[in-house]
Amino acid sequence: MEQKINPRIKDIQISGIRKFFNMVGQYDDVVSLTIGQPDFPTPQSIKNAAIHAIDHNYTSYTHNAGIIELREAISEHVASNYGLHYQPEQEIIVTVGASQAIDITLRTILEPGDEVLLPGPVYPGYEPLIKLAGGTPVFVDTRDHDFKMDSRLIENHITDRTKAVILPYPSNPTGVSLSKDELREIADVIKKHEIFLLADEIYSELVYEQPHESIAQFDDVRNQVVVVNGVSKSHSMTGWRIGFLLAPEWLASHLLKTHQYNVSCATSISQYAALEAIKNQRNEAIDMKNEYHKRRNFVLDRLDQMGIDYVKPDGAFYVFPELPLNGLSTFDRAVQFVEQAGVALVPGDAFSENGKGYFRLSYAYDTDTLKRGLDRLEHHLKDNEKTS
Repeated sequence: MEQKINPRIKDIQISGIRKFFNMVGQYDDVVSLTIGQPDFPTPQSIKNAAIHAIDHNYTSYTHNAGIIELREAISEHVASNYGLHYQPEQEIIVTVGASQAIDITLRTILEPGDEVLLPGPVYPGYEPLIKLAGGTPVFVDTRDHDFKMDSRLIENHITDRTKAVILPYPSNPTGVSLSKDELREIADVIKKHEIFLLADEIYSELVYEQPHESIAQFDDVRNQVVVVNGVSKSHSMTGWRIGFLLAPEWLASHLLKTHQYNVSCATSISQYAALEAIKNQRNEAIDMKNEYHKRRNFVLDRLDQMGIDYVKPDGAFYVFPELPLNGLSTFDRAVQFVEQAGVALVPGDAFSENGKGYFRLSYAYDTDTLKRGLDRLEHHLKDNEKTS
């Protein structure tokens, strides 16, 4: 019967991140710096809001787009923090995490044969969703551009089949962001070519020296832009599965149809928890961000001391250093770090072919863990230098 399975599903592979993480679990005494989720517990007041929802029987279906109180809070949040203006009734949809928001967007806008441009290296969750929607992912090599997919790179890759661009900044796995001027130039390109742009801004609250900028702030391309965000990273709520979509009314009405027949609505209890997070727990998000900032600086100082090359991350909680492969593949070198150094970093080719030779280091770990992992990495690299 397997031959009757949808061939698009058969061609999709399990994420390289998960493959590597599962493999690392088989080893003892390994300091893992692999996971891309906050290491803080969900703030207690948010958990209390969920308990209150359960105790008061807020456990039925909600409006397909989400409870209006949450959509209003999201509207106020993005207006005050990013200068974005979306009507809660017609232009905001609460989704089952950012992943579902990305999925329904791609399934709504793509037709078989459409091309989608995305930066390489990039989070591996986009490529399968593009393919499942019948589209073709086109990776734009950003390695010589500080991992930024700029307007010239986009322009050079547009064909008559290009339907959309995915702009995921701050970036997983590199941590880099785009400036307002860089976004303005990209907006000019997508406006000229009349293509969609999906802005995945799930790490927007985790930026350091400069405030986050969204391409949706430019009114002349608002009609072509879908913004994805959520509370997973900002409020340490990965398991609650609450994301949200911002889109112009004409497009949101179609997105809502796809969403409705996919999940009906996001979990009611999680929606009330997210309402508490967005309305009343801004300081909790800032406190977590400040801790990540300290950890980032600690990690970068250590990498500098080791003479390791990287592009400075200005958001998220990752750095993407380039490390010597010593004649091995990127995956095998990562396995060698596990077996010989006792430290786990995600091999960069899990983020497309453009990640070869790089390794994602997550600093969503306490400083003691980061120190132990970096000590082991440094010791291993020095030993390799002596024997080479």
